[in-house]
Amino acid sequence: MKFFKYVAVSSAFVFGVISCKKNPENQWKVEITNPAQKVQVVDISKEFYSPNVPLEDFKNKYPWFQGTVPDEDFAIRRTDQEEAKIYKEAISKIDIAKLNKELTDLFSQVKYYFPQFKDPKVFLYSSVLQGVMEPVFYQTKENMVFIDVTGFMGENNPNYKGLENYFQTSMNPQNIVPKVSEILAENFVQPNTDHQKFIDDLIYNGKILTLQDAFLPNFPDYLKMNYSQKQYEWSKENEVNIWNFFVENNLVFSDDIRLKERFIKPGPFSKFYTEIDNESSPQVGIFIGWQICKKFFTEKPEAKLPDFLKMSAQEIFNQSHYKPKN
Repeated sequence: MKFFKYVAVSSAFVFGVISCKKNPENQWKVEITNPAQKVQVVDISKEFYSPNVPLEDFKNKYPWFQGTVPDEDFAIRRTDQEEAKIYKEAISKIDIAKLNKELTDLFSQVKYYFPQFKDPKVFLYSSVLQGVMEPVFYQTKENMVFIDVTGFMGENNPNYKGLENYFQTSMNPQNIVPKVSEILAENFVQPNTDHQKFIDDLIYNGKILTLQDAFLPNFPDYLKMNYSQKQYEWSKENEVNIWNFFVENNLVFSDDIRLKERFIKPGPFSKFYTEIDNESSPQVGIFIGWQICKKFFTEKPEAKLPDFLKMSAQEIFNQSHYKPKN
């Protein structure tokens, strides 16, 4: 696998190569005439740890927050200094005004492409590091988005000791809005349960990232992939080689379920089972699926997102004419 490229020291050269290519996400920069209402996130934990907020008032305001925790334990947790310390450190790293604006812009973009979309209420809270693996979730029925602030304390934060480094790559404040966009996008994309070939997994994830392109036209691509910038550069530089590996090993239309573990699921790297593995970026299958979808819109810029989402993986692949070249 010597044909795989290592990311060069000169990042300026890498960016130069990338920027010379047509940038598909430029088509997602649209004029918003019906913006979402200005978002004002609600910090639940700020009230939870405040001695000035009576417990009964808090429970009445957020009756669903206590869950199954007994009243006695719930009251004790409010005065737990260690828990409060973790929350205060986490919230101090987040620029609330910036977050409000970015979420407003995000919801405005979603609304542009899907007019039926209703702006969700957004809540911040602290799981005290218990929910950092899935720090953003969306309650569709109640139309509420919940963001666990302890999931974005910054890569290599001492509180993350023992957590695999590859998870920490996307645990920075700048990852909050891309993760919210990912959760929203997933609600618009239906997985194809009829066909479970590798191409179906590629295009399913490619559709989600295409929506993120539409929802976040001004965000860098590496954040949408939950990549570091270096990981994104490696995948971009090796796009041709990754695709050739898939083709030459007859993986594209394979129904081998192990391919999802090798190239789709999170991990420290992708599993080509060669000497390049430790140097590779994880989830290159998702990256390739995204590039196929980008190529589709390069070929068919007039295509509408709702129609695109209804298309099968085979249709998108065929009409994309995807065949990357150096």
